[in-house]
Amino acid sequence: MSTPRPMYETERLTVRHIVDDDVDAMQAVYGDAEGMRWVDDGDTMGHAGCAEWIRITHRNYRERGYGMSAVVLKETGDVVGFCGVVHPGGQPEPEIKYAFLRAWWGRGLATETVRGMIDYARNRHGIRRIIATTYPQNYPSHNVLRKAGMRDAGVRPDGDGTNTQYFVWTADDVPPSAPPGAAAGSEG
Repeated sequence: MSTPRPMYETERLTVRHIVDDDVDAMQAVYGDAEGMRWVDDGDTMGHAGCAEWIRITHRNYRERGYGMSAVVLKETGDVVGFCGVVHPGGQPEPEIKYAFLRAWWGRGLATETVRGMIDYARNRHGIRRIIATTYPQNYPSHNVLRKAGMRDAGVRPDGDGTNTQYFVWTADDVPPSAPPGAAAGSEG
């Protein structure tokens, strides 16, 4: 299987479409209970769940032109995480999601990736507003999102009695990223 062309690159990373062969890398990220305590319902994902998510992601590429993406460390060629603009549960508003192998937390890769993804979504797909959601206690993610140019939009109650911290970016906001066009890459 050939490697897809990069969607965009940053100083340390290449972000590309997910391929079927990414299932093991995806399971390494989404199968880690400690890492998943901050993601959605906190459940881990096994091999079959990751394979299904890849199928859904390919459908999103066909229908919307975007979805979750693999984040590859240039230095090694290893997939170290995933990031993308998605519409969970079919919600109309695009939402940025990301998760990384715990070994790579705290090194600025998430901020670097989210900045690039915002630029990519705006420049390549004309997206003018993106939200992000986190647990209110997930302060490291709050910092990532703020550094990537998103604004804190407050805490909102969910239907299940929990609360969600919201962040928003609009095209009127200028993310602190590379010079215009530098992060947008040249996807086919």
